Amino acid sequence: MESTRTLTELLLLLIAACVRGAFVEPLQPSTELLSYTDTQTRLPCHYKTAEGESVVQVTWNKELPDGTKEPIIMNHFSEGLRGFGRYADRVKFESFAPTTESSALLLPNTQESDEGVYSCHISTFPSGNFERRIKLTVWTLPISSLDPVMMVEGDPFGEVASCRAVGKPVPWLTWDTDLPGRTQNRTAESGAVSSRYFLHPLRSMNGKKLDCLVWHPGLEKPRRISNRLVVQYPPDPIISSPTSHWYVGLENAELLCEGRGNPEPQSVIWKRKGGVLPDGVAVVGDKLLFGRAVQLNDSGTYECTVKNTVGSEKTYYTLAISEKSHVPLKDNLLLIIIGTSAGVLVLVLVIVFLVVRRRNRRATKRLETELRRTRDQMDSLSRQASFRRLNSYSSVSRMQSEDYAIDSRAKYSQMSLDSGLPSSLVPLKVQPDDGNRHKEPDLGHLLEGDIPSSGDSPPGDDSILESSTTEGYEEEDVNGSEQLSKTLGKMFYTRNGYLRPIENRNVIFLPNNVYKPQVV
Repeated sequence: MESTRTLTELLLLLIAACVRGAFVEPLQPSTELLSYTDTQTRLPCHYKTAEGESVVQVTWNKELPDGTKEPIIMNHFSEGLRGFGRYADRVKFESFAPTTESSALLLPNTQESDEGVYSCHISTFPSGNFERRIKLTVWTLPISSLDPVMMVEGDPFGEVASCRAVGKPVPWLTWDTDLPGRTQNRTAESGAVSSRYFLHPLRSMNGKKLDCLVWHPGLEKPRRISNRLVVQYPPDPIISSPTSHWYVGLENAELLCEGRGNPEPQSVIWKRKGGVLPDGVAVVGDKLLFGRAVQLNDSGTYECTVKNTVGSEKTYYTLAISEKSHVPLKDNLLLIIIGTSAGVLVLVLVIVFLVVRRRNRRATKRLETELRRTRDQMDSLSRQASFRRLNSYSSVSRMQSEDYAIDSRAKYSQMSLDSGLPSSLVPLKVQPDDGNRHKEPDLGHLLEGDIPSSGDSPPGDDSILESSTTEGYEEEDVNGSEQLSKTLGKMFYTRNGYLRPIENRNVIFLPNNVYKPQVV
Protein backbone atom coordinates (compact mmCIF):
# COMPACT_ATOMS: atom_id res chain seq x y z
CA MET A 1 0.00 0.00 0.00
CA GLU A 2 2.81 2.37 0.94
CA SER A 3 4.79 1.56 -2.23
CA THR A 4 1.69 2.30 -4.34
CA ARG A 5 1.32 5.65 -2.61
CA THR A 6 4.97 6.49 -3.21
CA LEU A 7 4.66 5.63 -6.91
CA THR A 8 1.57 7.84 -7.19
CA GLU A 9 3.36 10.78 -5.58
CA LEU A 10 6.32 10.31 -7.94
CA LEU A 11 4.01 10.42 -10.96
CA LEU A 12 2.38 13.59 -9.65
CA LEU A 13 5.78 15.22 -9.14
CA LEU A 14 6.84 14.30 -12.65
CA ILE A 15 3.65 15.78 -14.02
CA ALA A 16 4.23 18.91 -11.96
CA ALA A 17 7.82 19.05 -13.16
CA CYS A 18 6.50 19.59 -16.65
CA VAL A 19 5.04 22.86 -15.36
CA ARG A 20 7.71 23.72 -12.74
CA GLY A 21 10.73 22.05 -11.06
CA ALA A 22 10.52 19.38 -8.30
CA PHE A 23 12.70 17.21 -6.01
CA VAL A 24 13.79 13.88 -7.49
CA GLU A 25 15.27 12.76 -4.11
CA PRO A 26 14.24 12.57 -1.44
CA LEU A 27 10.59 12.45 -2.49
CA GLN A 28 9.19 13.17 0.95
CA PRO A 29 9.68 16.52 2.64
CA SER A 30 11.02 14.68 5.71
CA THR A 31 13.19 11.54 5.60
CA GLU A 32 14.99 9.37 8.20
CA LEU A 33 18.38 7.73 7.64
CA LEU A 34 20.51 5.32 9.71
CA SER A 35 24.31 5.26 9.61
CA TYR A 36 27.23 3.91 11.67
CA THR A 37 30.27 5.57 13.11
CA ASP A 38 33.52 5.44 11.16
CA THR A 39 31.64 4.97 7.87
CA GLN A 40 30.69 7.32 4.99
CA THR A 41 27.15 8.75 5.09
CA ARG A 42 25.26 10.19 2.10
CA LEU A 43 22.44 12.72 2.61
CA PRO A 44 20.41 12.80 -0.66
CA CYS A 45 19.20 16.03 -2.30
CA HIS A 46 18.44 16.52 -6.01
CA TYR A 47 16.14 19.23 -7.46
CA LYS A 48 15.14 18.94 -11.14
CA THR A 49 14.40 22.33 -12.71
CA ALA A 50 11.63 23.02 -15.24
CA GLU A 51 12.02 24.81 -18.55
CA GLY A 52 13.06 28.39 -17.98
CA GLU A 53 13.93 27.69 -14.34
CA SER A 54 17.45 27.57 -12.77
CA VAL A 55 19.00 26.85 -9.38
CA VAL A 56 20.75 29.88 -7.95
CA GLN A 57 22.08 28.45 -4.64
CA VAL A 58 22.23 25.22 -2.62
CA THR A 59 22.71 25.37 1.18
CA TRP A 60 22.99 22.56 3.79
CA ASN A 61 22.10 23.37 7.43
CA LYS A 62 21.94 21.40 10.67
CA GLU A 63 19.16 22.13 13.14
CA LEU A 64 20.30 22.74 16.70
CA PRO A 65 18.36 21.65 19.84
CA ASP A 66 17.16 25.24 20.37
CA GLY A 67 15.54 25.30 16.92
CA THR A 68 18.14 27.46 15.16
CA LYS A 69 19.99 26.34 12.05
CA GLU A 70 23.76 26.02 11.76
CA PRO A 71 25.11 26.41 8.18
CA ILE A 72 27.37 23.58 7.04
CA ILE A 73 28.20 24.16 3.37
CA MET A 74 26.91 26.35 0.52
CA ASN A 75 27.33 26.53 -3.24
CA HIS A 76 26.33 29.65 -5.30
CA PHE A 77 26.02 29.45 -9.08
CA SER A 78 28.40 32.42 -9.45
CA GLU A 79 30.31 32.71 -6.14
CA GLY A 80 31.14 29.00 -5.89
CA LEU A 81 31.68 26.64 -2.88
CA ARG A 82 31.97 27.69 0.75
CA GLY A 83 32.27 25.67 4.02
CA PHE A 84 31.31 26.82 7.54
CA GLY A 85 32.88 26.29 10.95
CA ARG A 86 33.90 22.81 12.09
CA TYR A 87 32.24 21.18 9.09
CA ALA A 88 34.45 22.89 6.52
CA ASP A 89 36.91 19.94 6.32
CA ARG A 90 34.48 17.14 7.20
CA VAL A 91 31.75 17.42 4.54
CA LYS A 92 31.56 17.83 0.76
CA PHE A 93 29.08 17.82 -2.13
CA GLU A 94 28.67 14.60 -4.08
CA SER A 95 28.78 16.46 -7.43
CA PHE A 96 31.14 19.14 -8.75
CA ALA A 97 28.10 21.09 -10.01
CA PRO A 98 25.59 21.08 -7.12
CA THR A 99 23.37 23.72 -8.68
CA THR A 100 22.80 21.80 -11.91
CA GLU A 101 23.31 18.17 -10.87
CA SER A 102 22.98 16.23 -7.58
CA SER A 103 23.20 18.34 -4.43
CA ALA A 104 23.72 15.33 -2.07
CA LEU A 105 25.97 15.86 0.97
CA LEU A 106 28.71 13.33 1.94
CA LEU A 107 30.10 12.75 5.47
CA PRO A 108 33.25 10.62 4.78
CA ASN A 109 33.92 9.71 8.42
CA THR A 110 30.68 9.75 10.34
CA GLN A 111 30.89 10.37 14.07
CA GLU A 112 28.33 9.94 16.80
CA SER A 113 28.11 13.74 17.09
CA ASP A 114 26.86 13.94 13.48
CA GLU A 115 23.50 12.60 14.55
CA GLY A 116 20.72 15.22 14.09
CA VAL A 117 18.34 16.86 11.59
CA TYR A 118 19.76 18.25 8.32
CA SER A 119 18.02 20.47 5.74
CA CYS A 120 18.78 20.91 2.03
CA HIS A 121 17.69 24.44 0.90
CA ILE A 122 17.32 25.07 -2.87
CA SER A 123 16.98 28.70 -4.15
CA THR A 124 15.60 28.91 -7.73
CA PHE A 125 14.75 31.65 -10.20
CA PRO A 126 12.02 32.55 -10.73
CA SER A 127 10.14 29.81 -8.74
CA GLY A 128 11.59 30.65 -5.31
CA ASN A 129 12.94 28.45 -2.42
CA PHE A 130 12.41 24.69 -1.78
CA GLU A 131 13.64 22.48 1.11
CA ARG A 132 13.99 18.84 2.24
CA ARG A 133 14.61 17.68 5.85
CA ILE A 134 16.61 14.53 6.70
CA LYS A 135 16.86 13.05 10.20
CA LEU A 136 20.15 11.16 10.64
CA THR A 137 20.58 8.48 13.32
CA VAL A 138 24.14 7.31 14.01
CA TRP A 139 24.79 3.95 15.64
CA THR A 140 28.03 2.71 17.10
CA LEU A 141 28.87 -0.95 16.56
CA PRO A 142 29.86 -2.58 19.85
CA ILE A 143 33.45 -2.67 20.99
CA SER A 144 33.95 -5.74 23.15
CA SER A 145 36.65 -7.58 25.09
CA LEU A 146 37.06 -10.60 27.39
CA ASP A 147 39.42 -10.89 30.31
CA PRO A 148 40.06 -14.42 31.67
CA VAL A 149 40.92 -14.95 35.31
CA MET A 150 43.46 -17.64 36.15
CA MET A 151 42.17 -20.01 38.80
CA VAL A 152 43.88 -22.65 40.95
CA GLU A 153 42.26 -25.90 41.97
CA GLY A 154 41.05 -25.58 45.54
CA ASP A 155 40.26 -21.84 45.30
CA PRO A 156 36.83 -20.77 46.60
CA PHE A 157 33.87 -19.91 44.39
CA GLY A 158 34.85 -16.82 42.38
CA GLU A 159 35.06 -14.97 39.08
CA VAL A 160 36.75 -16.88 36.25
CA ALA A 161 36.06 -14.51 33.28
CA SER A 162 34.76 -10.98 32.56
CA CYS A 163 33.26 -9.74 29.25
CA ARG A 164 32.71 -6.04 28.37
CA ALA A 165 31.11 -4.19 25.42
CA VAL A 166 30.12 -0.62 24.51
CA GLY A 167 27.98 0.61 21.61
CA LYS A 168 24.93 2.55 20.52
CA PRO A 169 22.31 1.42 21.13
CA VAL A 170 23.47 -0.46 24.21
CA PRO A 171 24.46 -4.12 23.39
CA TRP A 172 23.75 -7.12 25.61
CA LEU A 173 26.00 -10.06 26.56
CA THR A 174 25.52 -13.82 27.05
CA TRP A 175 27.79 -16.85 27.69
CA ASP A 176 28.13 -20.03 25.63
CA THR A 177 29.45 -22.82 27.86
CA ASP A 178 28.62 -26.17 29.48
CA LEU A 179 30.29 -25.26 32.75
CA PRO A 180 28.12 -25.03 35.86
CA GLY A 181 28.31 -21.41 36.99
CA ARG A 182 26.52 -18.10 37.48
CA THR A 183 26.60 -14.76 35.62
CA GLN A 184 26.40 -11.15 36.83
CA ASN A 185 25.56 -8.36 34.33
CA ARG A 186 25.96 -4.58 34.75
CA THR A 187 25.22 -1.52 32.53
CA ALA A 188 27.00 1.82 32.98
CA GLU A 189 25.55 5.31 32.29
CA SER A 190 27.89 5.69 29.31
CA GLY A 191 26.24 2.75 27.58
CA ALA A 192 28.92 0.18 28.40
CA VAL A 193 27.83 -3.24 29.61
CA SER A 194 29.76 -6.00 31.40
CA SER A 195 29.13 -9.60 32.35
CA ARG A 196 31.13 -11.75 34.79
CA TYR A 197 31.14 -15.51 35.17
CA PHE A 198 31.56 -17.28 38.54
CA LEU A 199 32.19 -20.95 39.44
CA HIS A 200 34.13 -23.29 41.73
CA PRO A 201 37.30 -24.32 39.80
CA LEU A 202 38.23 -27.98 39.34
CA ARG A 203 41.05 -29.51 37.32
CA SER A 204 38.51 -31.31 35.11
CA MET A 205 37.29 -27.87 33.95
CA ASN A 206 40.67 -26.86 32.57
CA GLY A 207 40.46 -26.11 28.84
CA LYS A 208 36.65 -26.14 28.71
CA LYS A 209 34.81 -23.68 26.44
CA LEU A 210 33.68 -20.38 27.99
CA ASP A 211 32.73 -18.01 25.10
CA CYS A 212 31.20 -14.53 25.37
CA LEU A 213 28.46 -13.58 22.84
CA VAL A 214 27.87 -9.85 22.03
CA TRP A 215 24.42 -8.98 20.67
CA HIS A 216 23.60 -5.69 18.85
CA PRO A 217 20.95 -4.54 16.32
CA GLY A 218 23.70 -3.47 13.92
CA LEU A 219 25.13 -7.02 13.76
CA GLU A 220 23.61 -9.73 11.54
CA LYS A 221 24.61 -12.39 14.10
CA PRO A 222 26.11 -12.25 17.58
CA ARG A 223 29.83 -11.59 17.82
CA ARG A 224 31.64 -14.51 19.50
CA ILE A 225 34.68 -14.00 21.69
CA SER A 226 36.29 -17.42 22.10
CA ASN A 227 37.80 -18.36 25.44
CA ARG A 228 39.01 -21.45 27.30
CA LEU A 229 38.87 -21.73 31.05
CA VAL A 230 42.29 -21.94 32.73
CA VAL A 231 42.53 -23.91 35.96
CA GLN A 232 45.97 -24.61 37.43
CA TYR A 233 46.59 -27.66 39.57
CA PRO A 234 49.61 -29.51 41.03
CA PRO A 235 51.16 -32.50 39.22
CA ASP A 236 49.53 -35.92 39.25
CA PRO A 237 52.53 -38.14 38.36
CA ILE A 238 52.33 -41.70 37.11
CA ILE A 239 55.16 -44.17 36.33
CA SER A 240 54.91 -46.50 33.35
CA SER A 241 57.19 -48.85 31.42
CA PRO A 242 57.08 -49.95 27.77
CA THR A 243 58.18 -53.44 28.94
CA SER A 244 55.62 -55.40 30.94
CA HIS A 245 57.99 -58.23 31.95
CA TRP A 246 61.39 -57.49 33.44
CA TYR A 247 63.97 -60.27 33.56
CA VAL A 248 67.68 -60.67 34.03
CA GLY A 249 69.55 -59.66 30.87
CA LEU A 250 66.86 -57.31 29.52
CA GLU A 251 68.42 -54.61 27.30
CA ASN A 252 67.43 -50.93 26.86
CA ALA A 253 64.97 -50.99 29.75
CA GLU A 254 63.46 -47.70 31.03
CA LEU A 255 60.84 -46.19 33.35
CA LEU A 256 58.80 -43.11 32.36
CA CYS A 257 57.38 -40.58 34.87
CA GLU A 258 54.53 -38.42 33.47
CA GLY A 259 53.89 -35.22 35.43
CA ARG A 260 50.38 -34.35 34.14
CA GLY A 261 50.09 -30.98 35.86
CA ASN A 262 49.09 -27.40 34.87
CA PRO A 263 51.36 -25.65 34.24
CA GLU A 264 53.82 -28.22 32.88
CA PRO A 265 56.13 -29.72 35.53
CA GLN A 266 59.43 -27.90 35.96
CA SER A 267 61.48 -30.76 37.44
CA VAL A 268 61.43 -34.57 37.83
CA ILE A 269 63.44 -36.28 40.58
CA TRP A 270 64.09 -40.07 40.66
CA LYS A 271 65.04 -41.99 43.79
CA ARG A 272 65.24 -45.59 44.94
CA LYS A 273 63.45 -46.25 48.17
CA GLY A 274 65.86 -47.36 50.86
CA GLY A 275 69.01 -46.42 48.90
CA VAL A 276 70.58 -44.76 45.89
CA LEU A 277 69.98 -45.56 42.24
CA PRO A 278 71.86 -48.65 40.98
CA ASP A 279 75.08 -48.23 39.02
CA GLY A 280 74.55 -47.89 35.29
CA VAL A 281 71.12 -46.26 35.74
CA ALA A 282 70.74 -42.59 34.68
CA VAL A 283 68.00 -39.91 34.75
CA VAL A 284 67.30 -38.27 31.36
CA GLY A 285 64.44 -35.76 31.57
CA ASP A 286 61.44 -37.63 32.92
CA LYS A 287 62.94 -41.09 32.13
CA LEU A 288 65.01 -43.53 34.19
CA LEU A 289 67.27 -45.35 31.71
CA PHE A 290 69.08 -48.63 32.35
CA GLY A 291 72.28 -48.30 30.32
CA ARG A 292 73.21 -51.93 30.84
CA ALA A 293 71.48 -55.29 31.00
CA VAL A 294 69.02 -55.60 33.85
CA GLN A 295 70.33 -57.40 36.90
CA LEU A 296 68.51 -59.25 39.63
CA ASN A 297 69.58 -56.71 42.29
CA ASP A 298 67.79 -53.93 40.31
CA SER A 299 64.55 -55.05 41.91
CA GLY A 300 62.98 -52.62 44.37
CA THR A 301 60.67 -49.62 44.76
CA TYR A 302 61.46 -46.48 42.73
CA GLU A 303 60.16 -43.00 43.63
CA CYS A 304 59.38 -40.14 41.20
CA THR A 305 58.79 -36.57 42.49
CA VAL A 306 57.31 -33.96 40.07
CA LYS A 307 57.11 -30.20 40.80
CA ASN A 308 55.46 -27.17 39.13
CA THR A 309 54.53 -23.62 40.23
CA VAL A 310 51.42 -24.82 42.03
CA GLY A 311 52.95 -27.66 44.05
CA SER A 312 54.72 -31.03 43.96
CA GLU A 313 53.61 -34.65 44.15
CA LYS A 314 55.37 -38.04 44.22
CA THR A 315 54.52 -41.58 43.17
CA TYR A 316 56.10 -45.08 43.51
CA TYR A 317 56.76 -48.04 41.22
CA THR A 318 57.70 -51.52 42.45
CA LEU A 319 60.04 -53.27 40.03
CA ALA A 320 60.06 -57.10 40.12
CA ILE A 321 62.75 -58.87 38.07
CA SER A 322 62.61 -62.58 37.27
CA GLU A 323 65.52 -64.86 36.43
CA LYS A 324 63.91 -66.36 33.31
CA SER A 325 62.41 -64.51 30.40
CA HIS A 326 59.23 -65.28 28.59
CA VAL A 327 57.52 -63.63 25.71
CA PRO A 328 54.42 -61.85 26.99
CA LEU A 329 51.20 -62.09 25.07
CA LYS A 330 51.04 -58.44 24.13
CA ASP A 331 54.58 -58.52 22.69
CA ASN A 332 53.40 -61.25 20.34
CA LEU A 333 50.24 -59.42 19.33
CA LEU A 334 51.45 -58.99 15.77
CA LEU A 335 52.32 -62.70 15.51
CA ILE A 336 48.92 -63.62 16.90
CA ILE A 337 47.19 -61.40 14.36
CA ILE A 338 49.26 -62.85 11.52
CA GLY A 339 48.64 -66.44 12.69
CA THR A 340 44.91 -65.82 13.05
CA SER A 341 44.75 -64.27 9.59
CA ALA A 342 46.64 -67.23 8.11
CA GLY A 343 44.32 -69.70 9.86
CA VAL A 344 41.25 -67.89 8.57
CA LEU A 345 42.72 -67.88 5.07
CA VAL A 346 43.44 -71.62 5.21
CA LEU A 347 39.92 -72.29 6.51
CA VAL A 348 38.44 -70.28 3.66
CA LEU A 349 40.58 -72.20 1.12
CA VAL A 350 39.50 -75.55 2.62
CA ILE A 351 35.85 -74.53 2.46
CA VAL A 352 36.25 -73.42 -1.15
CA PHE A 353 38.01 -76.71 -2.00
CA LEU A 354 35.26 -78.80 -0.38
CA VAL A 355 32.54 -76.84 -2.14
CA VAL A 356 34.25 -77.20 -5.53
CA ARG A 357 34.90 -80.91 -4.92
CA ARG A 358 31.31 -81.51 -3.95
CA ARG A 359 30.08 -79.74 -7.08
CA ASN A 360 32.47 -81.76 -9.24
CA ARG A 361 31.26 -84.99 -7.64
CA ARG A 362 27.66 -84.07 -8.32
CA ALA A 363 28.52 -83.21 -11.93
CA THR A 364 30.44 -86.50 -12.37
CA LYS A 365 27.59 -88.51 -10.87
CA ARG A 366 25.10 -86.85 -13.22
CA LEU A 367 27.35 -87.63 -16.21
CA GLU A 368 27.73 -91.28 -15.12
CA THR A 369 23.98 -91.63 -14.72
CA GLU A 370 23.32 -90.20 -18.17
CA LEU A 371 26.08 -92.40 -19.70
CA ARG A 372 24.65 -95.53 -18.08
CA ARG A 373 21.17 -94.62 -19.31
CA THR A 374 22.50 -94.02 -22.84
CA ARG A 375 24.44 -97.33 -22.80
CA ASP A 376 21.34 -99.24 -21.65
CA GLN A 377 19.31 -97.67 -24.45
CA MET A 378 21.96 -98.62 -27.03
CA ASP A 379 22.14 -102.22 -25.70
CA SER A 380 18.38 -102.50 -25.83
CA LEU A 381 18.27 -101.23 -29.42
CA SER A 382 21.11 -103.65 -30.40
CA ARG A 383 19.30 -106.67 -28.88
CA GLN A 384 16.09 -105.76 -30.62
CA ALA A 385 17.88 -105.48 -33.97
CA SER A 386 19.64 -108.85 -33.39
CA PHE A 387 16.37 -110.57 -32.57
CA ARG A 388 14.78 -109.19 -35.72
CA ARG A 389 17.70 -110.45 -37.90
CA LEU A 390 17.60 -113.90 -36.20
CA ASN A 391 13.87 -114.23 -36.83
CA SER A 392 14.42 -113.29 -40.45
CA TYR A 393 17.14 -116.00 -40.85
CA SER A 394 14.91 -118.71 -39.29
CA SER A 395 12.21 -118.06 -41.85
CA VAL A 396 14.71 -118.37 -44.74
CA SER A 397 16.19 -121.61 -43.32
CA ARG A 398 12.86 -123.41 -43.43
CA MET A 399 12.58 -122.62 -47.13
CA GLN A 400 15.86 -124.43 -48.02
CA SER A 401 15.71 -127.62 -50.07
CA GLU A 402 15.66 -131.03 -48.46
CA ASP A 403 18.93 -132.04 -50.07
CA TYR A 404 20.78 -129.18 -48.54
CA ALA A 405 19.33 -129.99 -45.14
CA ILE A 406 20.39 -133.68 -45.40
CA ASP A 407 23.85 -132.74 -46.63
CA SER A 408 24.25 -130.24 -43.83
CA ARG A 409 23.14 -132.65 -41.18
CA ALA A 410 25.53 -135.29 -42.56
CA LYS A 411 28.43 -132.91 -42.25
CA TYR A 412 27.34 -131.97 -38.70
CA SER A 413 27.19 -135.63 -37.83
CA GLN A 414 30.73 -136.21 -39.06
CA MET A 415 32.03 -133.16 -37.09
CA SER A 416 30.29 -134.39 -33.98
CA LEU A 417 32.16 -137.64 -34.21
CA ASP A 418 35.48 -135.78 -34.45
CA SER A 419 34.75 -133.43 -31.61
CA GLY A 420 32.58 -135.57 -29.39
CA LEU A 421 29.82 -132.93 -29.37
CA PRO A 422 26.21 -133.11 -30.52
CA SER A 423 25.81 -132.23 -34.14
CA SER A 424 23.46 -129.38 -33.26
CA LEU A 425 26.37 -127.49 -31.64
CA VAL A 426 28.90 -127.96 -34.52
CA PRO A 427 28.76 -125.13 -37.08
CA LEU A 428 28.71 -125.67 -40.78
CA LYS A 429 31.44 -124.42 -43.12
CA VAL A 430 30.54 -121.26 -44.86
CA GLN A 431 29.56 -122.12 -48.46
CA PRO A 432 29.90 -119.75 -51.34
CA ASP A 433 26.74 -117.99 -52.38
CA ASP A 434 25.87 -119.34 -55.87
CA GLY A 435 22.18 -118.43 -55.79
CA ASN A 436 21.02 -121.98 -54.88
CA ARG A 437 22.82 -122.50 -51.62
CA HIS A 438 22.52 -120.55 -48.40
CA LYS A 439 25.54 -118.89 -46.77
CA GLU A 440 26.45 -120.33 -43.41
CA PRO A 441 26.40 -117.88 -40.52
CA ASP A 442 29.51 -117.18 -38.50
CA LEU A 443 29.21 -117.75 -34.74
CA GLY A 444 32.66 -116.43 -33.94
CA HIS A 445 31.21 -113.52 -32.08
CA LEU A 446 29.90 -115.88 -29.43
CA LEU A 447 33.49 -116.37 -28.28
CA GLU A 448 33.64 -112.65 -27.49
CA GLY A 449 30.62 -112.79 -25.17
CA ASP A 450 28.29 -110.77 -27.45
CA ILE A 451 24.62 -111.44 -27.76
CA PRO A 452 23.77 -113.42 -30.92
CA SER A 453 22.54 -111.35 -33.83
CA SER A 454 20.86 -112.22 -37.14
CA GLY A 455 23.17 -114.06 -39.56
CA ASP A 456 25.45 -115.23 -36.70
CA SER A 457 23.29 -117.97 -35.11
CA PRO A 458 24.48 -121.56 -35.77
CA PRO A 459 22.28 -123.58 -38.06
CA GLY A 460 21.29 -127.02 -37.01
CA ASP A 461 18.33 -127.95 -34.94
CA ASP A 462 15.34 -126.41 -36.67
CA SER A 463 13.32 -126.86 -33.56
CA ILE A 464 15.60 -124.37 -31.76
CA LEU A 465 15.28 -121.81 -34.56
CA GLU A 466 11.55 -122.31 -34.79
CA SER A 467 11.23 -122.01 -31.06
CA SER A 468 13.21 -118.77 -31.25
CA THR A 469 10.96 -117.52 -34.02
CA THR A 470 7.78 -118.48 -32.24
CA GLU A 471 8.55 -117.39 -28.72
CA GLY A 472 11.06 -114.64 -29.60
CA TYR A 473 14.35 -113.72 -27.97
CA GLU A 474 12.67 -110.67 -26.44
CA GLU A 475 11.30 -112.98 -23.70
CA GLU A 476 14.71 -114.50 -22.74
CA ASP A 477 16.56 -112.69 -19.99
CA VAL A 478 20.03 -111.24 -20.52
CA ASN A 479 21.69 -113.52 -17.97
CA GLY A 480 20.85 -116.63 -19.96
CA SER A 481 22.36 -115.19 -23.13
CA GLU A 482 25.52 -114.21 -21.35
CA GLN A 483 25.84 -117.72 -19.81
CA LEU A 484 25.44 -119.32 -23.26
CA SER A 485 28.05 -117.02 -24.77
CA LYS A 486 30.56 -117.88 -22.03
CA THR A 487 29.93 -121.65 -22.47
CA LEU A 488 30.39 -121.57 -26.25
CA GLY A 489 33.47 -119.39 -25.84
CA LYS A 490 35.12 -122.16 -23.80
CA MET A 491 34.35 -124.80 -26.44
CA PHE A 492 35.01 -123.06 -29.82
CA TYR A 493 37.39 -120.62 -31.45
CA THR A 494 37.30 -118.87 -34.82
CA ARG A 495 39.96 -119.33 -37.60
CA ASN A 496 39.73 -118.30 -41.30
CA GLY A 497 35.99 -117.90 -41.14
CA TYR A 498 35.46 -121.33 -39.47
CA LEU A 499 34.19 -122.03 -35.99
CA ARG A 500 36.47 -124.80 -34.73
CA PRO A 501 36.18 -126.82 -31.47
CA ILE A 502 38.84 -126.49 -28.82
CA GLU A 503 40.81 -129.73 -28.37
CA ASN A 504 39.95 -131.59 -25.21
CA ARG A 505 41.66 -134.82 -24.18
CA ASN A 506 38.69 -135.82 -22.09
CA VAL A 507 36.30 -135.72 -25.05
CA ILE A 508 34.04 -138.80 -25.54
CA PHE A 509 33.75 -140.20 -29.07
CA LEU A 510 30.39 -141.67 -29.98
CA PRO A 511 29.90 -144.27 -32.73
CA ASN A 512 28.38 -143.09 -35.93
CA ASN A 513 25.25 -145.07 -35.43
CA VAL A 514 24.50 -143.56 -32.02
CA TYR A 515 23.58 -140.10 -33.25
CA LYS A 516 22.02 -139.55 -36.63
CA PRO A 517 20.55 -136.39 -37.79
CA GLN A 518 16.86 -136.53 -38.32
CA VAL A 519 15.67 -135.88 -41.79
CA VAL A 520 12.93 -133.34 -41.92
